[in-house]
Amino acid sequence: MQEGSALVTNNAVILGLIAAILGFVFYTSNLKQGFWAQFYKYVPALLMCYFLPSLLNTFGIVDGNNNDVYSVAKYFLLPACLVLLTLSIDLKAISELGGKAVIMFLTGTVGVVIGGPIALLVTSVTMPELLGGAGPEAVWRGMAALAGSWIGGGANMVAMKEIYGAGGEIFTIMVTVDIVVANLWMAALLYIAGRHKEIDAHSGADTTSIDRLIDKVQKFEQEHARKPELKDLMLLIAFAFGATGLAHFAADLLVPFFVEHYPGLKKFSLHSKLFWIIVLVTTIGLALSLTKVRQYEAVGASKIGSSFLYILVATIGLHMDITKIVEAPKYVVIGVMWMAVHIGLLFLVAKIIKAPIFYVAVGSKANIGGAASAPVVASAFHPALAPVGVLLAVLGYALGTYMAWLCGQLLRIIGN
Repeated sequence: MQEGSALVTNNAVILGLIAAILGFVFYTSNLKQGFWAQFYKYVPALLMCYFLPSLLNTFGIVDGNNNDVYSVAKYFLLPACLVLLTLSIDLKAISELGGKAVIMFLTGTVGVVIGGPIALLVTSVTMPELLGGAGPEAVWRGMAALAGSWIGGGANMVAMKEIYGAGGEIFTIMVTVDIVVANLWMAALLYIAGRHKEIDAHSGADTTSIDRLIDKVQKFEQEHARKPELKDLMLLIAFAFGATGLAHFAADLLVPFFVEHYPGLKKFSLHSKLFWIIVLVTTIGLALSLTKVRQYEAVGASKIGSSFLYILVATIGLHMDITKIVEAPKYVVIGVMWMAVHIGLLFLVAKIIKAPIFYVAVGSKANIGGAASAPVVASAFHPALAPVGVLLAVLGYALGTYMAWLCGQLLRIIGN
């Protein structure tokens, strides 16, 4: 799609379209009979909130990469929603989830590290031109950058691009692979989330700790439930956007400070504004959860937070262009094979330790999506689980550059 060729370019109109889509999905998904009642038995509503906006981009109605709606959702609504979702968190209950969540996260990381070299090695059998590149456009250099994105996030991807000297052309191709393959997997995870009870029942996974956390959150809400007043809603907005503003203010000071005085810490994502915002709002939310503010969950804190999250889901979907799959097929094949190794390893370890499918999903997205999508997938299982996704995603930022660098070294050996 050429820049400016989209039918709709006004940000207000784009936001209106997204709001209309979300309203349509929520209205139809709550119908108790008829076609839509049957439809949503098989297709999760959250998946539709993601898929329908992607059609706007695919058919040229909206250019998903040239509008400000996603930036607003990512930098304003995402931090605000994280505050609202974490202020009611029960830290003790999360600690009781055990080590399986961390095990699955680390498994996802290992899957990315070994998946790239395996994918490059296997595809080179039929496409030998993928190997032997010594210049900046070498495939392995672009894949090293992609590893940064798939373990940490955008900041890690750019860091790997600079470390391994990936050229602009191969980097752009890998950005396309990232968008196509990662978003297809996210769509699959949203579908899985809608079927998680059946999957866990079939696999015999122990979901006791997860169920206990959800039950405690629901019990707390029921015990303190009351009809929200305007004062309550305005205070929730104050907490959410006040914390967001404070995080932005602090990030604007911290990023230049670390860039100037500690340039070497870029590898830890400490030069990324989004990293600091996510860490700070999560910390603020957790601090609020230890105070009486936690009782505001009873007047709908997580519901408001979830509404922000659904807008973010729709804006993420707006980046998906299904037709991109045919533009760079051999690179997409590499990406699909790479992702398959990541997924296969996750399911293998999950089967061995009998981990619930939730840990597979959030462990994957904490790597492949980071803080922007891990809480989305986590909340698709239940809003009370969103903070688990956030905490693991922050861990992904920390490990991203190290593990992506290791993956790049393995790719260099094979690629040369």
